[in-house]
Amino acid sequence: MKAWTRWQDWAALVIGVLVALSPIVVTVSTAAAWTLVVLGVVLALTGLWSLAQPGSVASEYGHGVLGVLLFIAPWVMGYSDLAGASWTSWVGGALAVIVAATALPAATAAHRGVIAH
Repeated sequence: MKAWTRWQDWAALVIGVLVALSPIVVTVSTAAAWTLVVLGVVLALTGLWSLAQPGSVASEYGHGVLGVLLFIAPWVMGYSDLAGASWTSWVGGALAVIVAATALPAATAAHRGVIAH
């Protein structure tokens, strides 16, 4: 697989950027803002990592872990009462997990040097 071509990695990058920028448009607390920005930026960076190195399985697992963290963040960080921030976390987290799960077979195949069909 060629670098910069897998749609799942582009999706992870876009999800990360949107999550990181979401405090501009949704009501957030300090904890929510920091959580969304930090997890969003890290998700975007792992998306770039995956795009540059499509055979990196670790980056796909990173998307999944970040997705789970993003999904549980409203409860853990105490901003579940803020609807916009919570829904951003839940939707962004779920999409990140889905993207990671769909990209993992292709990344594993690229890592092994086999072309995925």
